[in-house]
Amino acid sequence: MAPSAGAGAEWGGDDRSTVYEHIDALFGEVGRNVIDWELIETHFKDLMRVTVSVREGTISSTLLLKRLRSGSHKNATYTAFREVGRVIRTVQLLRYLSDAPLRGRVTAATNKVEAFNGFCDWVRFGQRGTVAANDPGEQEKDVKFTSLLANLLIFHNTLDIADVVRQLQAEGWVIDPLNLAQISPYLTEHVNWFGAYSTHEIGIAPEDYDTHLDVDFSVLVDEQAPAA
Repeated sequence: MAPSAGAGAEWGGDDRSTVYEHIDALFGEVGRNVIDWELIETHFKDLMRVTVSVREGTISSTLLLKRLRSGSHKNATYTAFREVGRVIRTVQLLRYLSDAPLRGRVTAATNKVEAFNGFCDWVRFGQRGTVAANDPGEQEKDVKFTSLLANLLIFHNTLDIADVVRQLQAEGWVIDPLNLAQISPYLTEHVNWFGAYSTHEIGIAPEDYDTHLDVDFSVLVDEQAPAA
């Protein structure tokens, strides 16, 4: 990826006239997204001091962000951290472009997150999934209770899936862990939004659930292990 004369990319070193013809378009406006290495070097001790303070607990990350946001564009530490962030983003972007297995893992993780968010939206079918209250306390309860309800439903689905797997094994079916890993717990077709109320079941104690599955999941660890 040899540079040629012209405007610079974010990874374009110290010279704004450097251009990387194959990746410049990834970094925005030509000539403006250049990492200021001199600024990082000048304030490196300050950056390390802040980092150690957060690690040792002498200052919270929340308080630090508040301080940095106060007049942030005039704050040298803020601008230096911003340049470090650009370095990290650039390295990660280049890794993402050059590493196909990494792209696969990122895509899988992103899909899981989006699937969970969609599942939560389905659970919060009232008010079309929007938080109507202006009170921060009520908003926090809305989010937390939604997450709690979603996780309870995921737990219920997982138990049902495990029961089905045991039934299939009892019938002589061989369960492939790779196939089982493709089954999502975000199932909704069997759920009645408004519930079914049976008062005669109030006093019935639930049976203990069985957490054991006679499936060797170690193969999944081998499949996901990064290549050397």
